[in-house]
Amino acid sequence: MSRPSSGSPLTWNVAGLLADVAGADRSFEVDDARIELPDGLSLAEPIRGRVRVTRTNRGVLADARLATSLAGECARCLRPLTTPIDIVLEEEYLPSIDLSSGRPVALGEEPEALRLTDHHELDLEPSVRDAIIIAEPIAPLDRPDCPGLCIVCGLPLDEGVHDHPADDVDPRLEALRSFQPAGDDEGASG
Repeated sequence: MSRPSSGSPLTWNVAGLLADVAGADRSFEVDDARIELPDGLSLAEPIRGRVRVTRTNRGVLADARLATSLAGECARCLRPLTTPIDIVLEEEYLPSIDLSSGRPVALGEEPEALRLTDHHELDLEPSVRDAIIIAEPIAPLDRPDCPGLCIVCGLPLDEGVHDHPADDVDPRLEALRSFQPAGDDEGASG
């Protein structure tokens, strides 16, 4: 097992693996890794897990099993919560620089393929960031039966007593109390 090779906790130099035969592999432990996320997202705990990198006939195959949690708030009651995120990546990375000549590799038929850096490093940070963004829940709940907030006082419905008078109407809406849409008369027939 090796430590990350550059400033990023999710980057490893794989030049030695590229010089090896197809099928050779290396394992890397990820512990206490933190990455920058877009605005509105933040990690509640560091990224942990394991990355196995296997030499293929073209490059390397990264097989990552990682876990973390996102900090957020319940979509119904606004209480703070953490959402566990499991990250599973299985992606092939191709060299961008030829190991023996040191010259750039022609992109050829695969210009969109994932590439190793110019220093033969496997940088998983962009892929891990994308996986976290995709895994972010649209409306996270602190529990499945969260009742939400009281529409009158704004407190969580499962906290305290919410005995609000039924006649407690905003004075600006008082004129609507007796409003009946046309055709909703009890004796009307259609």
